[in-house]
Amino acid sequence: MSVEKELKLCIAPEHLNRLKRHPLLKSLAITRATTRRLHNVYYDTPDLDLHRRAMALRLRRIGRQWLQTLKGGGEVQAGLHQRNEWETPVAGEALDFKALEASGSKRLPGAVRKKLCALFVTDFSRTSRMLAFGGAEIELSMDSGEIRAGRSTQSISELELELKSGEPLQLFRLALALLDIVPLEVEPVSKAEHGYRLYAKTKSAIAKAHELDLTKCQDVPAALQGMIWSCLLHLQANVPGAVHKLDNEYLHQVRVALRRLRVVLGMVSIFRDDDAGLAALREEVAALCVELGRSREWDVFVTQTLAPVRTYLPEYRGLGDVLRASKQLREQHHARVQQALQSQDFQRLLLRFGVWMNGSYWHKQPADNVLSLPEFSAQILRKYGKQVIKRGRKIVAADASQLHALRIACKKLRYSLGLFSSLYARVEVRRDLSMLTALQDILGALNDIAVAHRLLDELDTGVQHKMIAIIRGWIEHDFSSQTARLRKAWRKFHTHSTLWK
Repeated sequence: MSVEKELKLCIAPEHLNRLKRHPLLKSLAITRATTRRLHNVYYDTPDLDLHRRAMALRLRRIGRQWLQTLKGGGEVQAGLHQRNEWETPVAGEALDFKALEASGSKRLPGAVRKKLCALFVTDFSRTSRMLAFGGAEIELSMDSGEIRAGRSTQSISELELELKSGEPLQLFRLALALLDIVPLEVEPVSKAEHGYRLYAKTKSAIAKAHELDLTKCQDVPAALQGMIWSCLLHLQANVPGAVHKLDNEYLHQVRVALRRLRVVLGMVSIFRDDDAGLAALREEVAALCVELGRSREWDVFVTQTLAPVRTYLPEYRGLGDVLRASKQLREQHHARVQQALQSQDFQRLLLRFGVWMNGSYWHKQPADNVLSLPEFSAQILRKYGKQVIKRGRKIVAADASQLHALRIACKKLRYSLGLFSSLYARVEVRRDLSMLTALQDILGALNDIAVAHRLLDELDTGVQHKMIAIIRGWIEHDFSSQTARLRKAWRKFHTHSTLWK
């Protein structure tokens, strides 16, 4: 068994041709470029039993030779694919289970073997050369071809940087150097996964944050790294759906992933705040959050503030003018978000995360008074819990800015508790998360009302002034009912929450 470590990057065909001729590759090459055609047939059951187990079985033809490969396990970190791989030569285009077992892989169940059939094909030409870069040997492969599943096809145009020796961070550094030459996109999805989606005629699923099992982490740095990789994977999985507007939930999950990432980076700065790379990444993530936050403000204003007003006050014609102007501004902010997520700056941010996450920051010698993971999590929860209590002391008389500060503190505590949840009793976690969620939802609604007044200021004109005054009166009525709910939710949280104490 071997473990693949490769970084996948999407590239447009015209840029692929340009990169092939670039002097940088010639200066780094330690072998001549060779081109070969790779014909791969992927097997699974009609019910996709192997796919559900995170496994992929293929036969690959290279010239006259056939290779049988089983891949399984592993993980994806900012586009870096690490998977276990069992590969053996076989006589022809037929699966050889004896050879598979001889390679050391787990035995496939007999029920699965009987139902295996060819589902899709990847057929592409690969131009490869070995590069020496930063003390590492990296095989750069340029792939061009297509995936076929029945009558459905999808083009292939990508780079693969496979680490043969050296440190993984050099893969990301090389990718950054290539990004200075041609536009690239970090690709978290393998060709096999694209083939499965093509076969099943499904789009990329909306990805939600998953609970991390921190009980397997040896120390605080390992836990923090696991959290960051989880947030980046959550982010990357939803970006294509958000960019192509497949569903509003994709963009919502992008926002959630970035908020969680900000919270984790804040924890990292508490753990060891002496790194310029961390500071720069935090600043860029914060700027992206602001851009997406402005887009969300107009989403909420159009769909949750103005829509009910129009339903209950249809006789006011001026409302249509306000709604049209709001939708126009909403689309402008959506376009800016799309542009940000499609930009090369966003791809550069992902690659810089890869460099930093594999860099010296995580290899520094710990201080003598280093905390255990349970101690560190307790410290974080106490810190954010005290912030919540401090900002909620005068909740009855709090103004919009104070309520906003309380909402941010609740968000930090909620995300932190969710990230550390595997270290605590499930019943207590669910109870405290439920109370925090209820509190945050009400504070979010109050914040949306405050934001609505600001957005109405942006829309206010002499012609629309009367209609805007009516809308302000409407949302103030909602403010009164939300503040009553807030006092009740606050008393419950203050009395019954325990994990942060």
